[in-house]
Amino acid sequence: MATLSIDNITKRFGNYSVIPELSLTIPDGEFCVLVGPSGCGKSTLLRIIAGLEPISSGRILIDGTDMSAAEPTERGVAMVFQSYALYPHMDVRRNIGFGLEIARTPRNEISDRVAKVADKLRLSTYLRRRPRELSGGQRQRVAIGRAITRKPRLFLLDEPLSNLDAALRVGMRLEIARLKAELASTMIYVTHDQVEAMTLADRIVVMNAGRIEQVGPPLELYERPANLFVAGFIGSPAMNLLKGRVEAMVDGQISIALEIGAHVRVSPATGLKPGDHVTLGIRPEHVTYSLDGGPADYVGQAHMVEMLGSDTFIHLRCNDEALVIRDSAGRRARAGDQVALSFPQGACHLFDAAGLRVSYAN
Repeated sequence: MATLSIDNITKRFGNYSVIPELSLTIPDGEFCVLVGPSGCGKSTLLRIIAGLEPISSGRILIDGTDMSAAEPTERGVAMVFQSYALYPHMDVRRNIGFGLEIARTPRNEISDRVAKVADKLRLSTYLRRRPRELSGGQRQRVAIGRAITRKPRLFLLDEPLSNLDAALRVGMRLEIARLKAELASTMIYVTHDQVEAMTLADRIVVMNAGRIEQVGPPLELYERPANLFVAGFIGSPAMNLLKGRVEAMVDGQISIALEIGAHVRVSPATGLKPGDHVTLGIRPEHVTYSLDGGPADYVGQAHMVEMLGSDTFIHLRCNDEALVIRDSAGRRARAGDQVALSFPQGACHLFDAAGLRVSYAN
């Protein structure tokens, strides 16, 4: 295990800055997940940590030692790639132990380590097979096993499940969660998948254009996003974000006029005054609705309904803005139905004109 400190690093390709300036500390034993849209720099950051990509400035420290100029083999890091990167002419046994062969580890030690890892990953019966004889999930387990046998200080995983189908992804996600608990190693994991990030991470790092937008435990990012980018990125479906402006203070509350035509009251928020432009955010599962009319903040028409068994997603077009409701109650909304919506005060998030989260006064 190891503590990783990324100290004001930058990465440029010519005049193009991929990572303008970034600092992050990942403590010993943490499972840290990097998320963000394509091109945000998360895979580049992983390659920098591994030593596969040089930094333009700053420092990479592992357990307090500056490894910025160290070769990949000197860093005590193992990386698992999206593409498995297995040797097709070698069987599973040799693929798992090949890194130890290169390091001139004694044969009996290689055999012992490979056997233990294969047992841990349930690969013992496949040791004589070659990669072409394995399923995608089995190949990825071999790639993970190869990393484990080296006993690295840092595990780096770059979208390791993205080539698998949905069923295999679920199974491998459970495998990684089990390994996380057993190995108690420092792991840095890159993914686009919301479920992987939320279920595996001790902390999530949300990146955008080479910068860190927010770092924190999964539920903290979900329940208290720091800005509009995080609010719109974390969660599937994403948080509903509705533009509006502050109307007035009414009975100790702020009245917000939304551009969709609704008027919503929320608790007093610091730094806001009448006329200020704001964005109101609310998660799809927190919007309450009725198909029978009654008191509502807004009445809209469902234009698409997704029935997924345990959940139903109702999609509405509200003027020029989209709004999604998640319903687990089994009600049978249909496209074209009139839907009466309410936005519970305690579930509403406010963001100012700059896109930053606004804190409520009480």
